[in-house]
Amino acid sequence: MKSIKIPPEHPRAESLRIRERLIEHFSEGVVATAGLIAHGRGEAFDYLTGEKTAKTASKAIKAAASALLTAERAVVSVNGNTAALVAEEIVELANVTKARIEVNLFYRSLEREMSIKKLLEKAGAHEVLGVGEDASAKILELGSERRRVDPRGILLADVVLVPLEDGDRTEALVKMGKTVIAIDLNPLSRTAQKATITIVDNVVRAIPKLVEIARKLKQDVKKCHEILLNFDNEKNLAESMTSIKERLSKLAEEGGYLALEDEKHER
Repeated sequence: MKSIKIPPEHPRAESLRIRERLIEHFSEGVVATAGLIAHGRGEAFDYLTGEKTAKTASKAIKAAASALLTAERAVVSVNGNTAALVAEEIVELANVTKARIEVNLFYRSLEREMSIKKLLEKAGAHEVLGVGEDASAKILELGSERRRVDPRGILLADVVLVPLEDGDRTEALVKMGKTVIAIDLNPLSRTAQKATITIVDNVVRAIPKLVEIARKLKQDVKKCHEILLNFDNEKNLAESMTSIKERLSKLAEEGGYLALEDEKHER
C-alpha cells in the first residue's frame, strides 16, 4: 500500500505521519488489525493530555530509567505497534541500559514475530528474544498467547518495560515479583493501574525521553536509587488524572477550540 503525502502545513501533520507509519507496517505484517484500533484509542487520550509530556510523565520517566539502569536483568518487551513506531529508539534504549529485547504478542504468529525481529534488526538490534521456539516458557496465570515468553528474557527478568501493553500480563508479571514499567496514555487502564511505574505519555515521546534520561543517569547509581525511593506510582497516576481534569476545565472556561489554538502557539 502506497503512503499518502502529508502536507507539512497540515495542523495534524505529525499525527497523520504516525498513522501512515502504522498502516504501512500493517501492510507488512508487523502491526495487527487490533493495533490500529488501539492506536486510535491512545490518540484520543493524547488529545486529553495536550499531546505533550506532562510533569508527571517526566517524573515517571526518571523512575523508569532508574529502574532499568539498576536492574540485574532488564528486558524491553516489544509488540507490533512499538516496533513500527520506535524501533530505533528501542534498540538505543536497550544499548544504553544493557537491557535485552524480546518480542511478545497477543496476536502471535511466526510470520509476525519474524517481521518484527527483522524490523528491530534493521534498526540495529544484535539479538531479539522470544521468536518462534525461543518463546518456550509460559506464564501460567495467562491464557492468551502473551503467556509464551523466552526463558532467557522475560521469564528471568527483574525489570520489564511493557510499552503499549495488555493489563493481564502486566498484572501477572507484577505478581511474579517483577518491576513492570508501562507506557500508557490511559491512566485508568488496568495496565496503568497495575504497573510498578506508569508513564502516561505517547510512546513516540516517552521512549526518546527515556533514552535521554538514561544517558544522563547512567553513571549515577546513587541518584537512581534515590529517585526510585521517592517515586510513588499511585500518587503520580492520581496527579496525572488531576492534570488532565484541570486542563479540560481550563479549555472549557476559555472557549474550547480557540483555547486549543492558543495552547499550540505557547509550545
